[in-house]
Amino acid sequence: MGATAAVLGITAVLGSGLATAAHADTATTLTGIILGVGADESQRAVSWYSSTDTPQLVQVVPTAKLKHGQFDKHATTFAATLTANTVNGGYNAHATIDGLKKKTAYSYRVGHEGAWSATYSFETQDFTGDFDFLFFGDPQIGASGDVAKDGAGWADTLNVALAANPDAALLVSGGDQVESANNETQWNAFLGSDKLRQYPWAATIGNHDVGGKAYEQHFWTPNTDRSTAYYNGDAATRSGGDYWYEYNDVLFIDLNSNAYASGADAAHIDYVTKVIDEHGDDAKYTVLVYHHSIYSPASHANDSDNIQRRKDFPAAFSNLGVDLVLQGHDHAYTRSYLIKNGQKANAAEKPGAAQVTQGPGGVVYVTANSASGSKYYNLTAPDTTKDPNYGPDPLNPKSHWANSVENQEHVRTYVKVQVRDDKLVVENLRSGTCAAPNAAVELGQEDWCGPDSGASAAQPVGSAVDKVVIRPYDDKGHHGHKGESSWLQ
Repeated sequence: MGATAAVLGITAVLGSGLATAAHADTATTLTGIILGVGADESQRAVSWYSSTDTPQLVQVVPTAKLKHGQFDKHATTFAATLTANTVNGGYNAHATIDGLKKKTAYSYRVGHEGAWSATYSFETQDFTGDFDFLFFGDPQIGASGDVAKDGAGWADTLNVALAANPDAALLVSGGDQVESANNETQWNAFLGSDKLRQYPWAATIGNHDVGGKAYEQHFWTPNTDRSTAYYNGDAATRSGGDYWYEYNDVLFIDLNSNAYASGADAAHIDYVTKVIDEHGDDAKYTVLVYHHSIYSPASHANDSDNIQRRKDFPAAFSNLGVDLVLQGHDHAYTRSYLIKNGQKANAAEKPGAAQVTQGPGGVVYVTANSASGSKYYNLTAPDTTKDPNYGPDPLNPKSHWANSVENQEHVRTYVKVQVRDDKLVVENLRSGTCAAPNAAVELGQEDWCGPDSGASAAQPVGSAVDKVVIRPYDDKGHHGHKGESSWLQ
């Protein structure tokens, strides 16, 4: 049996890593294993739950050197940090795998002698140049009331997305992994797919994740600042923090948009400013990720906190040279026009334009629809009685002025982002149809499904809802120093 086949065979026999560790006769049970991002492309983080505080490791070996499933002298070990699990007893563990080489397949397991997990594998990509990543909105397992159906839809989206994009470098979260912050039944369903042990998950905290410790016990994130401004609430239950990491030529900054400082977002802006000042010159593109979509198209469009964020964030993001903002929370898809300082950058940009050119300070905001089918929100008409500054689009009055595309079909989707030297390509792709698994439709919580409010037949899996090519603001695609005020001239 070849090395790769051996890994697959072990995984198939021993299960998803959510069950008891391989040696069931030992006292240690390992659950909830997930692969996460590291500080850069040469790192991965691994997090898991353990029933005991026995010292534990991550063992890693190039898959080509894994002989008959054995981790021998070629394996490298990384010691895990264990802390008491305040949610359901036991301990939560994490370790960072460092020193990875580019374009290499690796196999790993967690635990200790006599109690190892199943063996999983992942592959690194090239450490410079082009890459693709996938963005997923609100799995929110449990939101439909049926955890199994929600989990099935989520697992199917991962299968569809990664079958179509097997070389995706990162899986980026829009937040709300689960419906109830500390519900481990929901977490187990979220973590049920082995894809989350094969591709790094860049976690984002949503409002449904924030009310308990489970989020940060399941996810270890790099460069995380848990200062009070990014990490509010009772110390015994809060989760969160702002964090950043670099991948190839992209600087990713992830914000806990649940946290406020004195009712405003100044602390988050200060954080983004500091990270860009220190690391922006190393990056060709800057991508921000947070949960609460400021250009929401649906039920959350005029929530008071979103109205505040629309005042606080856009000018700062333009000034800092942010390229793309990825958001969740509203369970419907949008792609904004190029937004500069909180206004449409080019009045002539047409709805649904297939290509846009940034110009200085131009930012595209994307909101992802549900990746699991557990809950959808219908699009709402612009309501200026709630926010006079978030009215209709003169070119498409049914939509809000900021949004080039607003879409809701009650089908599961995910967002693919292609990072290229001279462009970013953003696509919203269907990962399901009106058929099962699609919990909210199956359970009758939505009374229509398909394009045009159900008037048209559902389109096939893999078809595109939207696609746009974003050209950087100059011909070379290099932004220079991100913080220069000349961006706003």
